Formats: sequence, structure tokens, C-alpha cells
Amino acid sequence: MNILTIETSEKMYEIPYEIIRSKRRSISIEIKPGGALIVRAPRLISTAQILLFLQAKQTWILKHYLKQKSLPSTPQTTENSALVKRYKEAAAEYFPKRVAYYQTLTGGTYERITIRDQKTRWGSCSSNGTLSFNWRLMLAPPRVLDYVVVHELCHLTYMNHSKDFWSKVEEVMPEYKEYRLWLKNNGSTLRIS
Repeated sequence: MNILTIETSEKMYEIPYEIIRSKRRSISIEIKPGGALIVRAPRLISTAQILLFLQAKQTWILKHYLKQKSLPSTPQTTENSALVKRYKEAAAEYFPKRVAYYQTLTGGTYERITIRDQKTRWGSCSSNGTLSFNWRLMLAPPRVLDYVVVHELCHLTYMNHSKDFWSKVEEVMPEYKEYRLWLKNNGSTLRIS
């Protein structure tokens, strides 16, 4: 665990933070209820560069850290848990129908469909033909959910993000960029609070 030190005129704060590296292009910061600081960063960026970024954002970090620190770190109430369970059950029923519909347009064969609660991914397609979808897509507009289904089905033919892959996605869903952008801008709001 890394520590970010922020000093104010009244007090010195030592904020632990976790770095999660992935195939992303920029650094993002998330402060969870209870004050846990998560830094998402590109794989190749150095820890020193991340620290410089955090120091540049320390006013924002401290403000939100103090706000989130006062909230309980387990915001999922029993009522929320029951609601999440219902959404997951609905997703398990709904996604296979959308997959069956779009598979007639994309081709490819899959082995099974799983419903998951991934923190940073909306869907995935494994080399053995398992399609996985995030239940939170049930909170998105239906066409956005359909875009993710089409995206993963196209991976059954192209296991990459090549020009051919995107051409296939566009062939099935010409306006896919609109839904991709919607997810990028609004994906973080797809949660039950």
C-alpha cells in the first residue's frame, strides 16, 4: 500500500492508496465511502509519475477524502443487496435473449454466458467462448446494453480490437460509437445507491 502525504496549516494527512494498472490511457482517482483511495493508471506509467499526479490533485483529493471518510465503508444495505440480487437474476434471463438475437447477425459460436459484477469491465469474451456481462448494464439504456452484447459477440470472430473487428461491430450497429461514448461518460453512474 502506498501513502500520499498532504499537509495543511492545521494538520498532516497520510492517505493510503491502491494503484490498479490496466490497459487505459490516463490516470483516474476514485475515493470510496470510508475514504479508500483507488488510483487507476496505465500499465507503463511509473509510480513516481502517479505520485506527481496525486500531488497536483491534492486539494481535490483531500476535500473528497474528508467527505467520504465520514461515510460508512459498507453502503450496501440489506434492501440494496436484495435489489442487486433481483437485477442479477433479471440479467441472467435477459442477456441470453439479446445474445441469441444478435448472434444471427454477428455469427460465431459461444459456450456459455455468465453474469458478473466486474468493477471496470462491461463485458468480456474468453478464448474458450465464454461471454461475460456486467449486471449493471441492466441500469443502462437498452441500446447501450445491446452495444456491449454486439461488441463481445464480434470478439468470437476477432479476438482483438482490429480494424476488421470494429468494421464488424459497425456493420451490425452503425451507431455504436454513440453508445460507446455514453458508457465512457456515464458508466460510473450505473450503480444502486
